[in-house]
Amino acid sequence: MDNKRVTRRQFMRDSAMAAASVAVGLGAVAGQSTKAAARPAVDTSRILNYNENMLYRRQGKTNLMVSAVCLGGHSRSNVEQRTEIVSRCIDAGINYIDACTRGEVIRDAKALKGRRDKMYLSLSYCGRETRNPNYRTAKKLLESLDVVLRDSKEEYTDLWRITCYEPGGRHTFNTSCEMVEALETAKKQGKARFIGFSTHHRPWIKFMIEYFPQIEVVCFPFTTMSKRAQKDSVFPALKKCDVGAFGIKPFGAASLFTGNREENDRNARLAIRYILLSNTVIPIPGMNRVSEVDNAVKAVKERRELDLKEKAELENAGKQMWAKLPRHYQWLKDWEYV
Repeated sequence: MDNKRVTRRQFMRDSAMAAASVAVGLGAVAGQSTKAAARPAVDTSRILNYNENMLYRRQGKTNLMVSAVCLGGHSRSNVEQRTEIVSRCIDAGINYIDACTRGEVIRDAKALKGRRDKMYLSLSYCGRETRNPNYRTAKKLLESLDVVLRDSKEEYTDLWRITCYEPGGRHTFNTSCEMVEALETAKKQGKARFIGFSTHHRPWIKFMIEYFPQIEVVCFPFTTMSKRAQKDSVFPALKKCDVGAFGIKPFGAASLFTGNREENDRNARLAIRYILLSNTVIPIPGMNRVSEVDNAVKAVKERRELDLKEKAELENAGKQMWAKLPRHYQWLKDWEYV
């Protein structure tokens, strides 16, 4: 297969389509059966790696139609295993990969080699970005991006989402300005087609996307225990500012799982269905094997709404997940209300 390169001009032209609906695919919108709903009038030829059996959602002002479940970077797979996983994702219509460590960036770039035209590839080095005190100027952040592109042998990243302070807290206003300056510069230089940030601090999201209209996408934790906050929720701000959202740690850093494979698969599907009910957050789970890709795709195809039995089942699994969280992931509990 040819490694088809897309120029920045072509990309901006193609991605400027007007999305007539938040979601397209499976012949349905969230909460409706595939038989009951008519297909939205969207030009599916402009959806990257379109598969009629996959659901796609518009990612805010990027106007990208992204698959309803994507491929997260955190996994134990090597290059050979990852190549198989990526192949299965492509076959299923998944069109986005997120990589945020040096190992993930190099591995995933190799796994996608020759098929760059099938997937959006998000590349960043979380350890050399704003959460590191040594990388809180535009100059240092841009240097980090150059290293990412050099190591991955890529000319650009489809999304540069700078990783911010963890496990909580907000950066100073000056640091925020430096970060946005770096993002804007990278976009102007054609090194990043779209820009955003990742954070583990909920209140800071609202400030950033309202104060800096340049922000197009945010990444934040969203698990089976996460729900819309009754006060000061980020969801209205995301909608008002037309910012896309990816949900990391959808399985609570694997704490959702037990030792039973069948039970694990069911919990994973329930979690994905629950997250998609937000109609805003697109989950990006790390997947270690091809069977996990198949299971995630199965979740997208299943009925969106959870019945009473499934809600009780997921709530019980979520409570067990909370109880099993390792010490270094206790901060996930701060994301019960979003």
